[in-house]
Amino acid sequence: MSATTDNKRLTIRDIHALRRGGEKIAMLTAYDYVTAGLVDQSGVDIILVGDSLGNVVLGYETTLPVTLDDMIRHASAVYRGTTRAMVVCDLPFGTARDPETALSSAITVLQQSGCQAVKIEGGGAAAPIVARLVEQGIPVMGHIGLTPQAVHQLGGYYKHGRDAPAAQELIAAARDLQKAGAFALVLEFIVPEVAAEITRQLDIPTIGIGSGPDCAGQVLVINDLIGLNTRPVPGFARPRADVAAIIRQAVGEYVSDVKQHATAQTKEAAIG
Repeated sequence: MSATTDNKRLTIRDIHALRRGGEKIAMLTAYDYVTAGLVDQSGVDIILVGDSLGNVVLGYETTLPVTLDDMIRHASAVYRGTTRAMVVCDLPFGTARDPETALSSAITVLQQSGCQAVKIEGGGAAAPIVARLVEQGIPVMGHIGLTPQAVHQLGGYYKHGRDAPAAQELIAAARDLQKAGAFALVLEFIVPEVAAEITRQLDIPTIGIGSGPDCAGQVLVINDLIGLNTRPVPGFARPRADVAAIIRQAVGEYVSDVKQHATAQTKEAAIG
């Protein structure tokens, strides 16, 4: 089953229809034209151009160095490579610090990339920012729990909602973001029982990552899914392939062929 029966690009209405119909929403990241096209052809509902590109594409330790220009460049390539999936772009660190800055950033992203929506990290404090964008016609996906842009403030990467006060804070934040107009909410690295309760209380879809199976959908970084990494993958990610091994083998064989061919030519020249 799919949200549409033709090749039209999915919209918020389609995503909400999946939620109402009880069909799980499949979301993946992508950062380039070719990968986005393959992901799109495979039936993913939403493609997120995440600021995780800082880690998996640009080689940074955190997402903090990623700029708005970085996001626009990659989001534009992803959008050009797709025809069906809804495309959402992260607003990177510092570009959504207040409602007016976020509005300016979001307008720039949508105008220059073609994406249909932006994603903003943050709990209840982000609700006024979300509301400002929504009132201007900009679709916003929220993001709570582990928010990588706040890694220094959070003190590292860990499971969120472990005790009752923390769980209640997450639930309240989720409700605030829904009230502000967010069309969906990413729940990252949240205790599964808490993520399930948030999903139960919200009308909008929740998209889990490392937050258990009871969210309305799931998202993964494409590199973690296909095993295209030089660093360890998160414990909650289960690679479905080992593309890194395929690349190493192919390149190794190529290097070997080149070296052997060069050696053969040298020997032939010496004999001649």
